[in-house]
Amino acid sequence: MGKDDVKLLSMWASPFCMRVKVALAEKDVAYEEILESDLMGAKTELLIKSNPVHKQVPVLLHDDKPVVESTNILTYIDEVWPAKPLLPACAYGKSRARFWADYIDRKEFLDILMYLDGTLGEQDYFNGDTFGFVDILLIGLTSWFPAFEKYGGFKVEDEYPKLAAWITRSYARETVSESLTSPEKITNFVGMMRQMYGIE
Repeated sequence: MGKDDVKLLSMWASPFCMRVKVALAEKDVAYEEILESDLMGAKTELLIKSNPVHKQVPVLLHDDKPVVESTNILTYIDEVWPAKPLLPACAYGKSRARFWADYIDRKEFLDILMYLDGTLGEQDYFNGDTFGFVDILLIGLTSWFPAFEKYGGFKVEDEYPKLAAWITRSYARETVSESLTSPEKITNFVGMMRQMYGIE
């Protein structure tokens, strides 16, 4: 079988795209990133063709077959490239990871942080000693934390110290630090958008 052709339709500021980039890096999967350059909503033909229902990134193209929705993409990556699994091996561990994945994707941001800080407890990662599925789902959002702190008036370190320690541990991983957009770039982007829309 030949080498996989993997492309990621992405947008640099999207935490959902960052999730997929971290997962691909964790699996050592080479891919071509194709960036959507218009931040104001115009979509490329390739994106519309690849994700005609939602017309949004991320989209993983594996041998020209599109896989959409970031959580679904992570599951796909874990199944197609089984080395270094993202999900726990046991059924119970998988069910817990999928529960937290669904929770992260559906709940309000501050509720997520409060519950995840408590769930993390004294563990290094959400799966104990192993960086995995839930960590990857959440880590992309952390690039936005400094912007939330600057414009939202709260500090993760003060409110959620266990989560803050987890962020530091996670950013020490090369697969994370090289896959995420810098928090400074995100904060500048949010500032520019606030200025554009006249938000004080």
